[in-house]
Amino acid sequence: VQLQASGGGSVQAGASLRLSCVAPESIFSSSIMGWFRQTPGKEREMIAQITPRGYSTTYIDSVKGRFTISRDIAKNTLSLQMNSLNPEDTGVYYCNARRYSDGMWSGYWGQGTLVTVSS
Repeated sequence: VQLQASGGGSVQAGASLRLSCVAPESIFSSSIMGWFRQTPGKEREMIAQITPRGYSTTYIDSVKGRFTISRDIAKNTLSLQMNSLNPEDTGVYYCNARRYSDGMWSGYWGQGTLVTVSS
């Protein structure tokens, strides 16, 4: 299963970026979808997630009010709108799908897209 992430780039502090992730419909429709971020020397951390129907979202404190996660069920696409970017947002962003089926959790990852924010 392959999740295709895109949208990263190099921007100045204060700018915006929008990340996208396309997943197979068989996975997307039944999965909690999330965005994770990894920076050198640190573990990958979940920064935002959204439930299968999009009714509930969760964010880490450092991105609340700046980032918005959403999902387009018709296009099997997960998005992350990132506003007011700062250098601490720099990292590789991964999309993730996880779902509970047959008594166990299964997870899938995208290839990562690099976001670089300069001051």
